Amino acid sequence: MTITPPALSVFETLESEVRSYCRGWPAVFDRAQGARLTDEDGHSYLDFFAGAGSLNYGHNNPVLKRALIDYIERDGITHGLDMATTAKRAFLETFQNVILRPRDLPYKVMFPGPTGTNAVESALKLARKVKGRESVVSFTNAFHGMSLGSLAVTGNAFKRAGAGIPLVHGTPMPFDNYFDGTVPDFLWFERLLEDQGSGLNKPAAVIVETVQGEGGINVARAEWLRALQELCERQDMLLIVDDIQMGCGRTGGFFSFEEAGIVPDIVTLSKSISGYGLPMSLCLFKPELDIWEPGEHNGTFRGNNPAFVTAAAALDAYWADGRVEQQTKERGLQVEQALLAICAEEPTAQFRGRGLVWGMEFEDPARASAVCARAFELGLLLETSGPQSEVVKLLPPLTITTEELDEGLRTLARSVRETA
Repeated sequence: MTITPPALSVFETLESEVRSYCRGWPAVFDRAQGARLTDEDGHSYLDFFAGAGSLNYGHNNPVLKRALIDYIERDGITHGLDMATTAKRAFLETFQNVILRPRDLPYKVMFPGPTGTNAVESALKLARKVKGRESVVSFTNAFHGMSLGSLAVTGNAFKRAGAGIPLVHGTPMPFDNYFDGTVPDFLWFERLLEDQGSGLNKPAAVIVETVQGEGGINVARAEWLRALQELCERQDMLLIVDDIQMGCGRTGGFFSFEEAGIVPDIVTLSKSISGYGLPMSLCLFKPELDIWEPGEHNGTFRGNNPAFVTAAAALDAYWADGRVEQQTKERGLQVEQALLAICAEEPTAQFRGRGLVWGMEFEDPARASAVCARAFELGLLLETSGPQSEVVKLLPPLTITTEELDEGLRTLARSVRETA
């Protein structure tokens, strides 16, 4: 496929230089359905990006689209702040019956605002309010959002530098396998907590991703996560799991921490919780932590009712039984086998992942960007991740067919060969 870069005049002259994804994918996209996008010139692209994980059920999913159109056509509430609406009630009842009760999770539900960083900010704020302490521990290579509180617990130096002010009250600790297994888990962390001369203020909470997406697809072991929960319990710290990108089935189970058998004190969700790419986020927490005063945390767009509609439809359609979870695990095995074959031919690469999130890391960081650029030329959307953009990140829709997945993996293999 030969792609002619479009005339991007209005984007280049009017839109801010801060834009990023469009630089790697120089096309003007016009339509999308399932796992494919089409640009205005008619070129088709297989999507291994899925809206950075916000389109787990694909583009314009017909089940969710029908529910949304029906709701709009009957003049359903669009903007509701935190008012009670029929759409919100339907979502809450579905979320309770389909997700929380079957997993014996006792969480209260908070609607903190439309984006993932809103959920993280509310989680940090609540943890500090509950414990009466300021410090929050995060982990190396973490990413939790772009607002100031979220940036303070994010590891990426480039993103942190954009804050323009000191980022305080956050302390980084080594993520799982940061020292390649040469240091026992949490040795440094626990020593600092117990040493009165360490200078570490007693943390209110620890925030963690079970799989670090933006950090390079770093997968925490189940035993590491269990040990972290035990450490938090011993040291009177709340455990916050950021499931914004890895939740909603991305790793298999609806929550990414299910496999480890832990129950975090607070959980953040966003991205694919609406199911349709509509802005929506949740902050979930144990009932005893619900000490908010009315209106103490709010936001104009926390009542996105069309998102409630598509979210409830997604839960009913894909989570009332175990088919999606099983299918995701099967698709994950398909990806793993393909990456094994690619890495057998490419000694400078290694891979890791869970479910339908995978990363291929190259010794030469520039190679990952070259692979993604070649993949785009061949009609496949891939992004990079990691502190040096050294990882090719695979994040296809959970609803992708085996044939589409195989097509994308073959294109990836060709891109790796042709950039050697």
